[in-house]
Amino acid sequence: MRPAPPDRVPIARVRRALVTKLRHHGDVLLASPVLTTLKRAIPDAEVDALVYEETAPMLANHPALARLHTIDRGWKKRGLPGQVRAELGLLRALRERRFDLLVHLTEHPRGLTLATLLRPAFAVTRVRGEREHPWLWRRAFTHFYPLPKGRPRHTVETNLDALRRIGVHPSPDDKHLILVPGEPAQQRVDALLAERNLAGKRFVQVHPGSRWLFKSWPSGRMASLVEKLVRDGLPVVVTGAPDERERAIVDVMLAALPEQCKADVLDLTGKLSLLELAALTTRARLFVGVDSAPMHIAAAVGTPAVALFGPSDEAEWRPWGVAHRVVTSTDFPCRPCRNDGCGGGKISECLTTLPVDRVATAIDALLAETAAHR
Repeated sequence: MRPAPPDRVPIARVRRALVTKLRHHGDVLLASPVLTTLKRAIPDAEVDALVYEETAPMLANHPALARLHTIDRGWKKRGLPGQVRAELGLLRALRERRFDLLVHLTEHPRGLTLATLLRPAFAVTRVRGEREHPWLWRRAFTHFYPLPKGRPRHTVETNLDALRRIGVHPSPDDKHLILVPGEPAQQRVDALLAERNLAGKRFVQVHPGSRWLFKSWPSGRMASLVEKLVRDGLPVVVTGAPDERERAIVDVMLAALPEQCKADVLDLTGKLSLLELAALTTRARLFVGVDSAPMHIAAAVGTPAVALFGPSDEAEWRPWGVAHRVVTSTDFPCRPCRNDGCGGGKISECLTTLPVDRVATAIDALLAETAAHR
């Protein structure tokens, strides 16, 4: 029998639980095991989630999810009356659910509002610092879980610490990332691949960009890598967000490719929804990119990944639960600094100086490893 905290939650009494993750796409996906664990622990309960609207596809088809509630950042553009109506509508919908348990997985101050107004019997969140008025949080929350004090642990495990704190321990099977693209997304991707005779897992997916510029690798180096893949007989599908900056990164990369390589490169940048991106990734032989949400999508759908890391810490953010290689610099003892570029200048030299051959070697090794396990 597992030891349990003396103030563990009587989980059998929970009939409805709300999990909140008000962060970016990758962060939301890395919270998916929390839903799985709760549903396995209390199979008769309903597990809801609250996320930002743009990140909703990360959890939309999760089999453990009862309802998905969203916050639209665009509410602020409606003017004060419109924003208030939207916020009250959300609050009304949440209160009607009568949650017994709130699991707040970020430092977002909305958690304090929700715990105060929804008044669940049990509420758990991270330990707070002295500057964050802990007395308010201690009035609203019943349980607090600490972040690691020594070496960081993966974000999946940190999220699950919220449940460990209340006496709910994940099983190994609970820890898998879950992302279900759905049939419409799969059908559209299959049609796009069939047009280029890329059916089956014969191509390498390359995702050069990130919403954070300081996580980007130079377009010229990525072009050299793509050229090497094509010369090795591996067709390449390039993906990117419908964002001007990512479009520019891909355009520079494609322009640097030799003409003879371009016929084997399919550019789908900005042409896929998030669920279609996931469907494409399930069909890729390998994913190559920087630390980003698409990297986590690859891990969720079981596609091996080669991930380039600069200022962020691979101990916290590496591809989870899938065969992978992390490529980092050995020449910068300052990494992982977690800064937005050297000196805050949006360019991370520990990443921009990574040589192409080191990334290519990682790709070759991972392709050989995965081929041996087929």
